[in-house]
Amino acid sequence: MNALPKSQILRFTEKAIHLARRAVSRYSSKFSKHRYTLPQHVVLLCLKVRKNTTYRGLLDELIEMPRIRRALELAELPTASTLCKAFNRLDMAVWRIILTLSATLLPTSGVVGVNASGFDRSHASKHYTKRAELTIQQLKVTLLVDAKVNAILDLHVTTTRKHDSQIVPSLIKRNPECIDILLGDKGYDDQKIRRLARQHEVRPLIKHREFTSLHKAWNARLDADLYGQRSQSETVNSTLKRKYGAFVRSRRWWKQFREVTIACLIHNVDRSL
Repeated sequence: MNALPKSQILRFTEKAIHLARRAVSRYSSKFSKHRYTLPQHVVLLCLKVRKNTTYRGLLDELIEMPRIRRALELAELPTASTLCKAFNRLDMAVWRIILTLSATLLPTSGVVGVNASGFDRSHASKHYTKRAELTIQQLKVTLLVDAKVNAILDLHVTTTRKHDSQIVPSLIKRNPECIDILLGDKGYDDQKIRRLARQHEVRPLIKHREFTSLHKAWNARLDADLYGQRSQSETVNSTLKRKYGAFVRSRRWWKQFREVTIACLIHNVDRSL
């Protein structure tokens, strides 16, 4: 009898567990109950965000997914509270490591675009918020995206109104080996950014705000075809919201940051399938 073909979610699970095993140890400590491994927790949390559901909703679906459970080597499913505690324990640093590893699944080009977008910090319906006259505060999420394969290389998340030009330096400093050319719109027009990029051997291709005829001339000399690839970062922002939700479910800011990071690494794994 021929084996059943692998579904998209099974292939995702297999890749995700492989990445998780590279990024984290089997157990959090020698005093752990050794009932579930950290890689299992990582992938279950990824599946929750990928399916844009709750802990209980995910576990309910997994009851009917024996192939997924086998891929994760799960003899029994954890409780919703166990997954919630695992999410609280896993540091942002861990999720950043897995994000970096997920980008290596794709043949990146070094041509990288930067772009910011907002994610709602509540999943209340727009009809309700309008009727109740509520204002939903947003997370500002800035993505560093490889323009060739739409891989997310890094991200910056903030709840403040931090200006774009204040965000990019940290992204450059963390990822100089991944960036050959940096594409940015006028929001990133800052000579400090250009100098920092060149110090790290990165070519900045950032549009100038046109205050003088000289600025217009500089913009006219930009490589239009290369600069046009910047739109890929906008496409990735749109894809994240469309596939995994335009809001975060967590209530605390540090959990929200982790949730967005998980969505980014899920995007990379899905792109590699």
